[in-house]
Amino acid sequence: MNKTSPPTMTVLGATGSVGLQALDVAREQGIPVTALSANRSVAETEALVREFFPAACAMADESAAADLRTRLADTSVRVYAGAEGICAMIEEHGGDVVLNSIVGRAGLEPTLAALRTGRRLALANKESLVVAGDIVMEAARAAGQEIYPVDSEHSAIYQCLAAGRRQDLRRILLTASGGPFFGRSRAELEKITVDEALAHPTWKMGAKITIDSATLMNKGFEVIEAVHLFGASPAQIEVVVHRESIIHSMVEYNDNSIIAQLGLPDMRTCVRYAVTAPARVTGDVGAIDWRTLGQLTFAAPDYDTFTLLPLAVDCITRGGALPAVLNAANEVAVAAFLGRRLTFTGIADTVAAVVEAMADAAACRTLEEITAADREARRRAELLLGA
Repeated sequence: MNKTSPPTMTVLGATGSVGLQALDVAREQGIPVTALSANRSVAETEALVREFFPAACAMADESAAADLRTRLADTSVRVYAGAEGICAMIEEHGGDVVLNSIVGRAGLEPTLAALRTGRRLALANKESLVVAGDIVMEAARAAGQEIYPVDSEHSAIYQCLAAGRRQDLRRILLTASGGPFFGRSRAELEKITVDEALAHPTWKMGAKITIDSATLMNKGFEVIEAVHLFGASPAQIEVVVHRESIIHSMVEYNDNSIIAQLGLPDMRTCVRYAVTAPARVTGDVGAIDWRTLGQLTFAAPDYDTFTLLPLAVDCITRGGALPAVLNAANEVAVAAFLGRRLTFTGIADTVAAVVEAMADAAACRTLEEITAADREARRRAELLLGA
């Protein structure tokens, strides 16, 4: 990257919550956007193209791509279509930084494509590491690339690890807001509505990740991410509920020293650092006012009520394709809940049943085996839902 001018950037998942905040950072810092992708939000994507003038854009939905081509016929912007089109766009028009904020399993191939090109990968698609963490990290090593995490917790850990040596790491203290239902019982959760589950107390996020935060599955995914990103064992990662979301995570070293990263809860800070690290650039996010902050509180997670968190830890401990199975079943179950076909507690019940039925997926290692396990997990989840 040119050290005297802003890097160029490709934004994948540009119309989602993180993607839009990444584009806020591009506006703020004057970062040229070379390419962007979306799923099927044609009108919103057209508006972004006309604002940022990228060389290319891509729509995961092929009919949406056809519509966008017609809308952009008066421009020179190349429109790619489908999953393969997104990867081709990365290879042909990717910027210095590829920020992947695609939601779900669909983000895996773009992650691998970005690494193959040797571009900096700013990763907000946690499912890439959940589904195929060993394969993604090997691809990064082969390309001589470091992955720059965009999740607030993993960005914090990345920064805290700069204070010491990896061999001196004792524990990663992964903070969690606890979601909107912290302190609720299983009986209370059975009556939760979609609108209640979408009301996160701290962060503004898309629907799927907001539901994952409410079930604590998102925190389980983050444990799996941390295992791969930082070479830690599951036993070295401890989840701590921190309702204020000011401490974004901590690292404890062998001498009992704990290094923490703090800041106001705003994803733009994480995006900005992933794009410009090790440089730190100023932005619009405010500073903590220590005189009015009040208190910082901590608690243990309720593993008995929020069972998806310990299930995720168990899946990464057993390894293989089990994390992919976990993710696939969860994607189906969350979609069913958002579609009002499943209760809130039914999400965890469905995911647990699929993981139990596919225990032998722990032996799967190749991308082909993982992909097959992913498909089978989705099929089983749909069967359980009567689809």
